[in-house]
Amino acid sequence: MRILVVGEEGSHAAELEQTLADFDLSWQVRWVQQAGAVAAAAADGFDVLACELEGGPQPGPLLLSQLRAQHPDAVRILLLEEGQDADALQALDCAHRLLRKPLDAGELIEAVESVIELRELLDNEALNQAIGRIGSLPPPPKLYIDLTQLMRDADTTSNDVAELLGQDPVLAAKVLRLCNSAYFSAGRVVTDIRAAVTRLGLQNIQRLVLATEAFAADTEVEGVDREAMQERALKTSRLAAQLLGGPSAELAATAGLLAEVGKLLPGVRFKLPDGTVQNPEGPHYAEAGAYLLGLWGLPMPIVEAVANHHRPGRMRTTGFWVAGAVHVASALLSGDDVDEHYLRAVGQLDKLPKWRSLSEQLLDAA
Repeated sequence: MRILVVGEEGSHAAELEQTLADFDLSWQVRWVQQAGAVAAAAADGFDVLACELEGGPQPGPLLLSQLRAQHPDAVRILLLEEGQDADALQALDCAHRLLRKPLDAGELIEAVESVIELRELLDNEALNQAIGRIGSLPPPPKLYIDLTQLMRDADTTSNDVAELLGQDPVLAAKVLRLCNSAYFSAGRVVTDIRAAVTRLGLQNIQRLVLATEAFAADTEVEGVDREAMQERALKTSRLAAQLLGGPSAELAATAGLLAEVGKLLPGVRFKLPDGTVQNPEGPHYAEAGAYLLGLWGLPMPIVEAVANHHRPGRMRTTGFWVAGAVHVASALLSGDDVDEHYLRAVGQLDKLPKWRSLSEQLLDAA
């Protein structure tokens, strides 16, 4: 395993390399300044690329994007200082993981191995064959992607968002219908997109657009009630964000929204409300859904959370992050069992009664 670290202080090199040796890992680490990163990557090739958010003449995410073009299979890591989390979340389309400075060997190993494991999970022959048998996969959520790009501009206004949504009158009408549902309306009718954007805020609008596109009823899937799934997805999204909190709450919200999207693919395995299993020989809906999101280009933490939300104990991470929040939210709102062994392992079991209460409040608000 060859690792290129860009901009990180080289004084930590010896400590990092000693820890890797203690783990009996013969990983090669090279430390370079940002000005020489592209040339170093082109000359030697690397399996892991790590750089600072602000470590040179250009932003770290821009550098990672350039290096991604050269080395698309490399694991890409963004190194953060205290207080940079919120800004860095905008860069997750070019980075697989966010790690703290100075670079810690244990966290590095965990990050690299978890990304590799996810790739292996989604690159198994049975899943590839099952997806290959599908005549056409749902298209990427174009308006959501355009909206995400627009919202990265600090000068974007509610009018800008409303104008973009207005380009697709059918989708805009569906967003308004959702906006006026009991879940969002608070008893006040909203009649135009501008008012919806102003009242709900950009992040809620973004999730409504994603839900509308992701659960579009182009075809019927046996055993799936799309309306009920969409309503459950919106509630899971909100609860997952509440459980995780902090700068990662938006990741949890999006992953929670998409946790069940794999059920819309034909031939996948999932449990029906009566307890029977649909397509018992097919791939699990969570893994199939994660495969689809990977094709759509969604950030790796969202793909990973969707793939593992039904079995969070499989995750290599030692803390409670996106997949854990989505697991708890999805289980509580679907009436499934919460993995208490996992919660105990990550030190969160004592919060379960409070989380149950939050889920009951969401269900009562329906």
